[in-house]
Amino acid sequence: MSFIIAEAEDVVANPLDLVEQIVIANEWPFDRQTDDEMAVEITGKFCDFRLWFAWRPETAALHLSCALDMKVPVGRRGGIYPLLAQLNERLWLGHFDLWTEESVPLFRHTLLVRGGPLTPEHVEEVVDIAVTECERAYPAFQFVIWGGKTAEEAITAAMFETVGEA
Repeated sequence: MSFIIAEAEDVVANPLDLVEQIVIANEWPFDRQTDDEMAVEITGKFCDFRLWFAWRPETAALHLSCALDMKVPVGRRGGIYPLLAQLNERLWLGHFDLWTEESVPLFRHTLLVRGGPLTPEHVEEVVDIAVTECERAYPAFQFVIWGGKTAEEAITAAMFETVGEA
């Protein structure tokens, strides 16, 4: 995924101001609900992703959630939890979770920005990681939710690495 990186003129006190500059430069639809929260929509290969950024100045932490555009029926949650565990074993940064209130799978990560300014490259990397991991995991979620596959079957079918070009 490639992004347009906004040129940050000054160090910003609220990292969401920098995120907003990047979002505007990429022409992604967004809603800045408050000074400390922003919702963004990015189109992926399989679905649209809803990103939610939250800034917590008391901990100098910028949180990102990236929700997949699917719902997990209550009866399929038992199959989703082992899948979440297996997906998380493969991650270096962030983790997958299930937002139980909305029954939506999502990727979450928090950046601690104490001790230095957040750069456009930091934002680009965390968004790229979130969207890339969601794109990789999307088919596995579909196999479990709609295909009735086990977590192991879904991982085997969906999470293989390709080598070369066909």
